[in-house]
Amino acid sequence: MIEIRNATETDLPVILQIYNDVILTTTAVYSYEPHTMEMRKAWYDARMKDRHPVFVAVSEGKVVGFSSYGPFRAWPAYKYTVENSIHVAADQRGKGIAKLLMEPLIHAARENDLHAIVAGIDASNTVSLRLHERFGFVEVAHFKQVGYKFGRWLDLTFMQLLLDTPAVPVEG
Repeated sequence: MIEIRNATETDLPVILQIYNDVILTTTAVYSYEPHTMEMRKAWYDARMKDRHPVFVAVSEGKVVGFSSYGPFRAWPAYKYTVENSIHVAADQRGKGIAKLLMEPLIHAARENDLHAIVAGIDASNTVSLRLHERFGFVEVAHFKQVGYKFGRWLDLTFMQLLLDTPAVPVEG
């Protein structure tokens, strides 16, 4: 049985391990170098400060995946838009864990009066593309050869989910 809960600081070592494996072995993250614990702690602290959720999936007492969303762009008018991120441990993929981690993200976005969730997905990652489609995300852009990793050019697909919130947006 998989439990989804809010992440705590004590989950950061496993979150870091999962994220670094993704960096080193996949094109899900367009980065080359593993992150440090200090980087992951700063990421977590920024999420908490900005009231952005971080969820973990736990199986048999062990964190096996995480999800979050954060700012899409830094300018104030983007305050109703976030970019999501979901990562699952390599030995746990294909078990529906990402689906379980997506549900609370969308719920939290609605609760926080957000209007759009954006996902930047490597165009060859059909599993992630299908996951997002299942939750109502639609493709809004396809950028050709914008990344380079593992000796090849990578295309990036942007998907978006529009929410029915906020009822009355506030400027400023």
